[in-house]
Amino acid sequence: MAPPHEAASSRRPPAPLPDGPEAAGAEPGGYGPRLASVVLFVRDHDESADFYQELLNMELTVRTATAALLVNRGGFQVYLRTVGPTAPHPVGHVGAQYVIWAADGPDDFQRCERVLRARSDRVDVRHEEGFTLIEGRDPSGLPVLVAHPGPGEVERLEIIARYYV
Repeated sequence: MAPPHEAASSRRPPAPLPDGPEAAGAEPGGYGPRLASVVLFVRDHDESADFYQELLNMELTVRTATAALLVNRGGFQVYLRTVGPTAPHPVGHVGAQYVIWAADGPDDFQRCERVLRARSDRVDVRHEEGFTLIEGRDPSGLPVLVAHPGPGEVERLEIIARYYV
């Protein structure tokens, strides 16, 4: 039996997305919902806020005793919630497992790589079909991935084998 990434890539390519919102049945000028926020449960929201501020070039807008809110210039939000130093993060359970960020260009990708190499105990760089992906760990040990170019610039035609865990 072929590994999942080979099986997925041997199928015919996905159908192209409709050219305009009208073709998709959406309201004129809209493309449907977009991701606005990510909520991360972390071991220490203060330490994680410092890390994500530097890596993602975000501004800390709210900090409480157990949570922090980071926002980028485009309005995207990262909520960090402290769950304690021994909270587990089981891979393979229901729910989001990975968030992949897209760098804002080659210089931004190199900046992200420098941050991850300086602040992460494990860093891996992979060259996929048309893009590069760097993976490191945040202060809670959660995987942090940054890609360049982003999916809006280079079409993704395969599922990355690493994420069949």
